Parts: sequence; structure tokens; C-alpha cells
Amino acid sequence: MTDATTSPQPAPHGRAGRNLVSAIGMGLVLGIGLVLLPVLYLPWLFVVIVSVAMAVASWELAGALEQRGIRVERAVLYAGALAMPLVAYLWGVQPLVGVFGATVLLAMGARLLRGPEGYVADVAGTALVAAYTGLMGGLAGLVLASTQGGDRVIVIVVLTICSDIGGYIFGVLMGRHPMAPKISPKKSWEGFAGSLIFQAVAGVLLFVYLLEAPWWQGLVTGLVLTFTATAGDFVESAIKRDLGVKDMSNLIPGHGGLMDRLDSLLPNIFVGWLLLLVFLGA
Repeated sequence: MTDATTSPQPAPHGRAGRNLVSAIGMGLVLGIGLVLLPVLYLPWLFVVIVSVAMAVASWELAGALEQRGIRVERAVLYAGALAMPLVAYLWGVQPLVGVFGATVLLAMGARLLRGPEGYVADVAGTALVAAYTGLMGGLAGLVLASTQGGDRVIVIVVLTICSDIGGYIFGVLMGRHPMAPKISPKKSWEGFAGSLIFQAVAGVLLFVYLLEAPWWQGLVTGLVLTFTATAGDFVESAIKRDLGVKDMSNLIPGHGGLMDRLDSLLPNIFVGWLLLLVFLGA
């Protein structure tokens, strides 16, 4: 998710100058149409959507990296990003790791064809994008393939959304103290507190009523995912500042690029998968 913990702004638009109504409307369309309905009724379609999303996210990151002269191996990267969620859903964690490793190795080999100049930066960029998109997104396939897989996906997505909403509300109403002004000046400690509260409450409710699990597990999951969601925001903000871009693309009206919506969700998928595995089993 994008920088949610904003300080009060007089502008009529939402955070970062975007139209808030448009952003909320597009968020509902994406959440219901591309996550909730497929997860509940067509799980295989959800995995296909994730795979395509990871390929699109790879395309966005590849374009952003080229602003600094880093040229990733696009064909290899797109193929790997498409394959990882599907492989994880069908066959599990070991094939997922295998496809990730194969993607990096093939990229290293393919990059040799363009000579040694810039080799390290190009290969490192390709590996970063493959891990950030395909590998992290591939874990969504593992979550969905688990017992109560659809419910687990919903828990992770809803908690991430609650982090965004809580951070936005508290940041707008009370935000005065920036967390990391050099990286993301609009994220405040007050907004972070709002994210903690919203995710803690949502975690307890989701675990008790949806997963039928102990309340304290939901509390722990909600609190931990607040930290990873916030870290994901900062990571993408740092990447964009380093590359000199405002948004990864203009693909989604009111939101910027797809990666501008996935920055919190991708790390939360990994940590959420791990916590749910510990608490509920495979």
C-alpha cells in the first residue's frame, strides 16, 4: 500500500495529492473483483491473477530501474514471475524455490551476452525484482493451497488494508511527528499507532470469527504485520527516491502503479504465511 500515515494537508485531494474518492473506488474494485470473489469461488483464477500481477509488477520495477541505467533480463524475469505463484500453488515451497533459483541463474547466463560492463548491477537488479515480486507473490499460492487457504488469504489482505486505513485516518487527524522524513516524509508516528490499533482489532476478530483460532494469535499477527507493512512502505519509498520516480507507473487510476499498491502486501504475504503456518499448521 502507499504512504498511508500522512500529516494534515489542506489540499482537497488525498495523500500524495491523489484523489481520495478515486483511490477508494479503485481499491474496492480491486479488492472485491480481483481478490475476494476469486478466492471464495475460483481459487485457481486467483492464482492466475497473482501470477499476472507479479509479471506486471516486474515490468514496472524493470522500467524504474532503467531510469538509473540498470537493465534487467526482462524475458527471464517475466517468465519467472508468472511461474512462481502457479508452481507454489500446485506443487509447494520446494518447486517455488527451484523456479526462483532457475530465474536468477538464467538471468546471470543471459546477461553474459551483453558483455561485462554493468553486469553486476544488471544481475543484482534482476535478482532483486525476482525476489520482490515472483518469490514474495508466489507465497500467496502457498497460502491458498493450505487448509482454510481462502480464509488465510482474506486475513492477510484485510489486515494489510486495515494498516492503510488506520494509518491514513490517524495520520490525517493527528499526524505531527514524521517517522523517517528523508525516506517518506508523510508517514507519521501517529499514523503508525493508528495502523497498530486497526490491525490489532481486526486480527483478533478475523482469527476468532473467520479462522476459529485463539484471539491472542490474531493479536500477535495483527501487530507483527503492522511492522512489516510499514517496512514495505519504506522500502518502496526508498527505491522510488533512489531511482527518482514518483510512482512506479500510471497503470491504476488514483493509485499510481501496481507496485504502489503492493508495497505493504508483498512482505505481509511472507510474514503472514509464516505466522499462519506456525499457528494453524499447513
